[in-house]
Amino acid sequence: MSNGIFNVPVAQNEPIYDYAPGSPEREALLASYKDQYYSTVDVPMYIGAEEVRTGKTAALRPPHDHQHILGHYHIGDHTHVKAAVDAALDAREAWGDMPWEHRAAIFLKAAELISTKYRYKINAATMLAQGKNCYQAEIDAVCEFADFLRYNVEYLTQIYSDQPESSPGIWNRLEYRPLEGFVFAVTPFNFTAIAGNLPAAPALMGNTVVWKPADTQIFSANVVMEIFREAGLPAGVINLIYVDGPVAGDYIFNHRDFAGLHFTGSTGVFQHLWKTIGTNIHKYRAYPRIVGETGGKDFVIAHPSTPAGQVVTALSRGAFEFQGQKCSAASRAYVPQSMWPAVKAGLISDLSQFKMGSPEDMGNFINAVIDEKSFDKIAGYIDFVKGSNEAEIISGGNYDKTSGYFIEPTVVVTSNPKFRTMVEEIFGPVLTIFVYEDDKWTETLKLVDETSDYALTGAIFSADRYAAIEATKALQNAAGNFYINDKPTGAVVGQQPFGGSRGSGTNDKAGSYMNLLRWVNARTIKECLVPATDFHYPFLG
Repeated sequence: MSNGIFNVPVAQNEPIYDYAPGSPEREALLASYKDQYYSTVDVPMYIGAEEVRTGKTAALRPPHDHQHILGHYHIGDHTHVKAAVDAALDAREAWGDMPWEHRAAIFLKAAELISTKYRYKINAATMLAQGKNCYQAEIDAVCEFADFLRYNVEYLTQIYSDQPESSPGIWNRLEYRPLEGFVFAVTPFNFTAIAGNLPAAPALMGNTVVWKPADTQIFSANVVMEIFREAGLPAGVINLIYVDGPVAGDYIFNHRDFAGLHFTGSTGVFQHLWKTIGTNIHKYRAYPRIVGETGGKDFVIAHPSTPAGQVVTALSRGAFEFQGQKCSAASRAYVPQSMWPAVKAGLISDLSQFKMGSPEDMGNFINAVIDEKSFDKIAGYIDFVKGSNEAEIISGGNYDKTSGYFIEPTVVVTSNPKFRTMVEEIFGPVLTIFVYEDDKWTETLKLVDETSDYALTGAIFSADRYAAIEATKALQNAAGNFYINDKPTGAVVGQQPFGGSRGSGTNDKAGSYMNLLRWVNARTIKECLVPATDFHYPFLG
């Protein structure tokens, strides 16, 4: 029993290691990388207290070296979906009844394990599974993941502390119950932190979860579950399964106790799931919570007053870090005519200095894209540009999947502001630029707002404060995360709550209390300290 009002440790952002040459952390990370590269893992599903191995397996391969096998994972079917749901429902009462400070302690311990014992293992696993260089893996799998867990605990106390006023003789209070049922978490390949947070956030608030990760992230997802289990997460609270999406959906979205969807992935899939939930709405015990962060066609627009060098760096980093495989990556840019020669020269210079290859070589800025399907899609866009008379490639444009899924960072310049690569999400290292006339700033802002169905991130560059104010107003609905004089990537937990609207999702802001509020179902309790004993009101006298 809890006999205290507890203050949790003050959340602070995890310091980022820089892995400079000769540093001990660089050597430790490379050692873990090599150990995992030359080992072979057998990855089970985690259902209740069981590690489930079906014997039907698929290979885990690094995208930069797709002939190499890191291990195998066990593929499930509809029986495992049912078992995972049953395990979540069986664990629900005990987990929901656990005093909140003990739930918090489990995830705080997980954060400590991530930043200490498992730092190099989860970092190297992300480099291997998802093709991130050491820095991109560090800010994701270690820092952002630990930040999510620590700040979520702080946000939990913020939510629980939000209580109503009471009048004389009355004590009013709010309790924040978990949802009535189980939550389904569907997670993407590109961020280990997102993959861990999507099941962890509802679980912290007392819910139990069925978690389906992207196949290409299973290698690092297995490390996430190892950490959760060592942190003391009880069996059945988070159940990790590897099944095809339709196999999971056929059972989960028809289940009476389906209570919520926590999703990050493509817009098309999210819309399909929402439609399915809507069709089945009469089957559920309660209206499910639907939280999703989906695609983006993220912009950078520069005002003529901006120093060109700032724009160049924002585009070089914002478009091409992690091969453009961030939902927030700069994918379309608008550059004034007067600035274009300097920006063009700067971009070509930057890209000529990018090295591309294995994450093990820490001199490589660019690594492989995630898999062959993604490679073929991105290459198709590049080929489309090559065949068009409305656009030209000024840097990059080559690709090769002989040994790994490598695509050169590619810069496209178009004369058509509604050119296909200005509109459609590519999710790869392709940046398209439209050069506008300097006196068309206002008109170009309108163009930025109307070109894409997405509204995730966007950045404006301006040394003119009036122009910055105008852009902030004109683009108020064009991006859920809006940057002034900075690249549109790199949101930090506790500093820039992340999410977008329009076609980019429900904007429930991962890394803030707003997201956690979606995983509770509040109950108001009014207690009358001295109940009335006479029905007569004074006015009746």
